[in-house]
Amino acid sequence: MSAAMNFEAATPAVLPFPPVDPVLFEIGPFALRWYALAYIAGLVFASWYMKRLVSNPRLWGKVTPSMSVPQVDDFFLWSVLGVVLGGRLGYVLFYKPLHYLANPHEILMMWDGGMSFHGGFLGVVVACFFYGRRIGTSLDRMLDLGAASVPVGLGLGRLANFINSELWGRPTEVPWAFVFPQDALQLPRHPSQLYEAVLEGLLLFIVVRIATHRHGALQHAGRASGIFALGYGLSRIMVEFFREPDPFLGQVAGVLTMGMILSLPLCLVGVWLLLRSRHDPA
Repeated sequence: MSAAMNFEAATPAVLPFPPVDPVLFEIGPFALRWYALAYIAGLVFASWYMKRLVSNPRLWGKVTPSMSVPQVDDFFLWSVLGVVLGGRLGYVLFYKPLHYLANPHEILMMWDGGMSFHGGFLGVVVACFFYGRRIGTSLDRMLDLGAASVPVGLGLGRLANFINSELWGRPTEVPWAFVFPQDALQLPRHPSQLYEAVLEGLLLFIVVRIATHRHGALQHAGRASGIFALGYGLSRIMVEFFREPDPFLGQVAGVLTMGMILSLPLCLVGVWLLLRSRHDPA
């Protein structure tokens, strides 16, 4: 057997990376990227879906819906600011604090850096807290609406990560591996972005929808948000075993990555919300 044949036999099969341009279209200096479109589509869907939820009396039983339709429209801007500002500040503080401390002017360069889900989540929590106080709705009931609606946006964001050839997985020999164009090593890797799109997006949306539409989760404050927090935390921890750690962080503590460390408190919050919701009368 020739050396070339030996090499081919030793090289694992990979799927061809789809030839999708990360930039959807450009008009002069303006460029719309799939990542930005994913954020926009996710927020618009969340607003539309929340209006559907608050307009369905069957889902709430004897409980008054957390918001009215006009209030959902009013909250849209609050949620956008929470996601964008929280996501960016979370990335700055959780992942590269020393770098941005030395280069504070780069904090606003959102096209040259990252966004943190955990930071965006905290940003939305803050937005829910202040807007909820404004309209007389408790934080957990505000979060329940978000929990039911945001998984779709999370899934779209992970698909955009895949298109951008970023946040890829660890090297592997599985037959569904990809060689990502931006990977300097050009190794077959787990498409961990797609794993997250399925777990954090599609599956989590279905689970929370079953809870709200078949088991009256919205009638118990904190139940839907508890399911979301626990489900996202467990999904993220699971995928971190297949996802390549950030090169500037690596394994933070033994086998733990920053994504795992930030998701553990989310799991605990989810369990606490679920236990608390058992004592909330329907």
